[in-house]
Amino acid sequence: MVAVELHAGRAAQLRGRVPDGVTVVEGDVLRIPLPRRAYRVVANPPYDVAAALVRRLTGRGSALMRGDLVLPRWQVNRYLADPPRGFTAQLGRHVPASAFRPPPRNDSAVLVLRRRPRRC
Repeated sequence: MVAVELHAGRAAQLRGRVPDGVTVVEGDVLRIPLPRRAYRVVANPPYDVAAALVRRLTGRGSALMRGDLVLPRWQVNRYLADPPRGFTAQLGRHVPASAFRPPPRNDSAVLVLRRRPRRC
């Protein structure tokens, strides 16, 4: 399991809090290499990079099998209406703005992306 954190101080804090078997990588989630074998993502990305992250995770050559991403509710609704090519999109749990500090302007939700099986 890998956790990615951009800020050095937060990465150091995270290293002290995660269990054995979790590797904390300090870096930009939009630039670190993605696994070449099948993988799953569970993330609460910064909202300003969320669309770029979804494009990267679901882009050509990605081995993403499933992604559970906490995103602004409006953005989740957009992906529900038009999922990335090769993926299905489902609505996961509701996450109220009050669950964050500081709270964002709008509520969030979990977007569940699953790779569609390839057709022969």
